[in-house]
Amino acid sequence: MSLTVNLYYTGKNGAARQFAQEMQDSGVVDRIRAEEGNLKYRYFTPIDDPETILLIDSWTDQAALDRHHASLMMTELAALREKYDLHMQIERYRDDDADNFQDEEFIRD
Repeated sequence: MSLTVNLYYTGKNGAARQFAQEMQDSGVVDRIRAEEGNLKYRYFTPIDDPETILLIDSWTDQAALDRHHASLMMTELAALREKYDLHMQIERYRDDDADNFQDEEFIRD
């Protein structure tokens, strides 16, 4: 069972985008992606809200996410969030039934 967390970082005057860029440029993103259990770590910009960055963060299970939360990188992340004065909104999703995918008729390859 995998776990996906959507994090919406919102700031002012481009701060959220600057945060995501610094995360990428500093190598933190690559280090997170290399952590055992990480499946996805990608930033997106909502087309209707340029002051928000969406992070889609997926892990194999809660234990992998817990290890990530206990890592020293979380200190770096927290410092960058403070630096850019970001506010967060979080959504969590579990993939409990990956074998029961019934939406294939709506997907265009």
